[in-house]
Amino acid sequence: MRKSGAGGHVPYDEALTEKARENRRRPTPAENKLWFEVLRSRRLSGLKFTRQKPLDRYIVDFYCAELMLAIKIDGDSHNARGRYDEARTRRLNALGVEVVRYANAEVMNNVEGVCVDLQKRLSDMRTL
Repeated sequence: MRKSGAGGHVPYDEALTEKARENRRRPTPAENKLWFEVLRSRRLSGLKFTRQKPLDRYIVDFYCAELMLAIKIDGDSHNARGRYDEARTRRLNALGVEVVRYANAEVMNNVEGVCVDLQKRLSDMRTL
């Protein structure tokens, strides 16, 4: 099994493709903010991120294949979905994908802090 940062393809359930497209057409305000201010057009350390990427049996908000890094933006609905989120993270970790989570409010109110945190995580991943 590849470790995070090794790059590679993660197979996914093709039934998720249409749902991922729909999610891309209707992003949350926090997803839009992170995408347009931080991740789009290789703005973050020159890395390519994709939006609403199917991985295995899940869809992550943002994904960098080069580092096998998934970013999830958690809204209020995630408060009641703790076990599901934990199971998804464990499964993706088992596939070699590092999962980073931020709350909607964190992105909306402190996108600069989120960017700094991501930069530190990227630096740590590249030195492993």
